[in-house]
Amino acid sequence: MTVCEYRPGLEGIPAAESSISYVDGQKGILQYRGIRIEELAEKSTFLETAYLLIWGELPSQEELKAFENEIQEQRRIKYRIRDMMKSFPESGHPMDALQASAAALGLFYSLRDLHNPKYIRDSVVRIMATIPTMIAAFQLMRTGNDPVKPKENLDYAGNFLYMLNEKEPDPLAARIFDVCLILHTEHTINASTFSARVTASTLTDPYAVVASAVGTLGGPLHGGANEEVIQMLEEIGTVDNVRPYLEDRLQRKAKIMGFGHRVYKVKDPRAKILQSLAVQLFEKFGYDKYYEIAQEVEKVMAEKVGKKGIYPNVDFYSGLVYRKMGIPTDLFTPVFAIARVAGWLAHWKEQLAENRIFRPTQIYNGLHEVPYTPMGKR
Repeated sequence: MTVCEYRPGLEGIPAAESSISYVDGQKGILQYRGIRIEELAEKSTFLETAYLLIWGELPSQEELKAFENEIQEQRRIKYRIRDMMKSFPESGHPMDALQASAAALGLFYSLRDLHNPKYIRDSVVRIMATIPTMIAAFQLMRTGNDPVKPKENLDYAGNFLYMLNEKEPDPLAARIFDVCLILHTEHTINASTFSARVTASTLTDPYAVVASAVGTLGGPLHGGANEEVIQMLEEIGTVDNVRPYLEDRLQRKAKIMGFGHRVYKVKDPRAKILQSLAVQLFEKFGYDKYYEIAQEVEKVMAEKVGKKGIYPNVDFYSGLVYRKMGIPTDLFTPVFAIARVAGWLAHWKEQLAENRIFRPTQIYNGLHEVPYTPMGKR
């Protein structure tokens, strides 16, 4: 067996064959099952897009309605999970609460029948239905309130916003949130998806698969970056402070959150759509200074590092959109998880089809034949 060249982070090394999504980072193209993200954002819904990713094709009207009904029927969570979440510390991060809750969900459905299509569908439905409920429940319980029950007459996106605020959302806000979910649903073998596939390759249950992916998504170099974008904009404070702030950071070679991508060398196509969504929200509900600061940041960054292929990524504008909807900053990444769980489940299902456990090699750079030193001589 030949040992390949070591590439930190496995950069550029194929880890799987997949037909789920496609990215061309040079041209700024993102496709789900061959369909451009721009077309899905304009014409589809999140649940239709999730169905496309998980089962490989767009559903018929009857198939989509059945999928929507199944998810609606499974939105409530077990009271024991709710009671467990009540014991979580109020200061805990919602991503940690979500990871623990997703893993706990598997305790109630411990039967593992990975060759049974009904088991797979039931698991997909249950996980997608309850993840938003658990996130909204933790948010309310950590502020001393009881969780809000799901509302049957609201769609997937609108129901989450309702459970979060106990107020039916504006139709525009609900639609924009649904599009945000579409944009975050899938993005090839990113860190959390790779984590999901590695876990899936052991043939464990899908709840463990999702829990492992949630844990990976929470890091600031992955899903957690959207929180840090808002923190950066708050730190900048004014439009006039943008240039000196960025020049100082760039001189120190410090990371500018929301900029740059391991794949895209042009502006992230999802960032373009998110920016237009932000404009729609602000035009209806009022502009704020952070959008103006963000525009200036993008302008100065294009001037300073645009030639290096460093442009806004999906995290740069998503936080502004969520903030305008009244979503707390530390829920931005859990909201990312609501969307990405469909992609994780699509990869789980694909991994099962031709599974082989992941077992990469390593390049050992340590010592050899080191004698044991007795305790008295150390």
